[in-house]
Amino acid sequence: MAAVTTPDAGRIQAMLPGGSLWRRVDVVSTTGSTNADLAARARSGEAEGAVLVSSEQTAGRGRLDRTWVSPPGTSISMSLLLTPQPPFPQWGWLSLLAGMAVASAVSSLGGPAAGVGLKWPNDVLIRGRKVCGILSERVEHPAGARAVVGIGINVDLAADQLPVPTATSLALEGLPTDQSRVVAAVLTEFETQYRSWQRRGSLRAEYEARCASIGAPLTVVLDDRRVSGTGRGVDDVGRLLVTTAEGVETFAVGDVVHASLGR
Repeated sequence: MAAVTTPDAGRIQAMLPGGSLWRRVDVVSTTGSTNADLAARARSGEAEGAVLVSSEQTAGRGRLDRTWVSPPGTSISMSLLLTPQPPFPQWGWLSLLAGMAVASAVSSLGGPAAGVGLKWPNDVLIRGRKVCGILSERVEHPAGARAVVGIGINVDLAADQLPVPTATSLALEGLPTDQSRVVAAVLTEFETQYRSWQRRGSLRAEYEARCASIGAPLTVVLDDRRVSGTGRGVDDVGRLLVTTAEGVETFAVGDVVHASLGR
């Protein structure tokens, strides 16, 4: 296992391109939830471009109110504060473009052999195993709503530390684990995707080209039913389109299980 390298705010800022969206990067050693902390700052008037990074998260949440807890020094928990310009129905793209950004960042660190892919809506996979989770939240403010995008990446977790057997980490995949470098790569890729989405309101073609759920036999697991079919694509707001025996169904939420992976 590689030596743990915790993130450093100065190094991260130095690796970002000039004129970056990310005007302020703060790093803490531990916190309950980076999303909760940054949301509180947003409600107090913090402007777009703030980033909060922690090497330990003790009370984080993932999608569908699942816990996302990271052991000290083994994972990156980071949250980004944004003021998106597209109308709110389009904000569903934030989590999807975050997944695209992480996938691009991981690929840039490890090259095409890393086998990096996406599972709808925002799981980042390496050789079919989950390395990253994402949670986007809307934060109200009198001057206009903000968005907080939370990203959790498994970096130095050993096999016996993984939250589930179907997860993985950068270290287990033989990829770089310099956390400052990983954070800077994600921020750089996110800004590229975010600015493109701000101009266009959709990244449909780019997302469909990278998402393993498109064209694959799968099952969407909901609270009250399971729907099987083939991933057809996403719509203009990022909802999953699935071709089923009854026709094409649209899903805004749900757990996707790929038939080829069993997860």
